[in-house]
Amino acid sequence: MNLLLDTHALIWFLEGDDSLSVAAKEHIENPENINFVSVATFWEIAIKVSLNKLTMQMALHDFKQTIWENGLEVLPISIEHALFVSQLPFHHRDPFDRILIAQATIDNMAIVSRDKAMQFYNVKTVW
Repeated sequence: MNLLLDTHALIWFLEGDDSLSVAAKEHIENPENINFVSVATFWEIAIKVSLNKLTMQMALHDFKQTIWENGLEVLPISIEHALFVSQLPFHHRDPFDRILIAQATIDNMAIVSRDKAMQFYNVKTVW
């Protein structure tokens, strides 16, 4: 299964935080699954760190290397992803989550997220 990690799931996984559910951790660590991180997640983290709304155990400049060391794939944002956002209902107003929903829908991925608003979209979630 292809998994797209939401920002909180990614950070909790990389930092070994117990906030990540056991099921989510098992899915991420399953070698049969391919784990993706959206470019939008890098953007969201960079914005939140620069606004002092997020602190992480690792330095931001080490983040990309940490992604690769953990076998995670980076998912770019395509024009199709961006345009698909216009077709989504507004159950969720967070632009970062909306692009993840578009990416997961178009690329047939499950989103690893505890965000309950994801259930209102036609996208599989894992938590």
